[in-house]
Amino acid sequence: MASLNVGNLGEYLREQRRTAQLSLRQLAEAAGVSNPYLSQIERGLRKPSAEVLQQVAKALRISAETLYVRAGILDEKERDELETRAVILADPSINERQKQVLLQIYDSFRKENAAEAADAVQAVQVTDTAGTADAAGATAEPTPS
Repeated sequence: MASLNVGNLGEYLREQRRTAQLSLRQLAEAAGVSNPYLSQIERGLRKPSAEVLQQVAKALRISAETLYVRAGILDEKERDELETRAVILADPSINERQKQVLLQIYDSFRKENAAEAADAVQAVQVTDTAGTADAAGATAEPTPS
């Protein structure tokens, strides 16, 4: 988990609040947090909890995961996975069984790709180690007989 990047988060929240044409007081009221507390978050003086970020995201009508990434609570890959799952679960055109099957397939593809990536990294490391050993052997002086 990354460290909290509160300054970047505060700037982003201020930008989102202004885009939504909300005053600090209006957003604080909509999110259920105090006006001074929200001001401190925007100025980078406070580290909000995930729950507070979720409330603020809901009030701004933006993704809570986006705020989690900005705050360093969640990394980009995790956010993408959560958003994909949310879209699947929210799709009204497929039934619950189909959603669960689709999520299982999605998980199996992710695991398969992660395993392939790990194998590729391991293969590169083995090749690098062998290449280093070959290079070391080529530069070594022959021992006299």
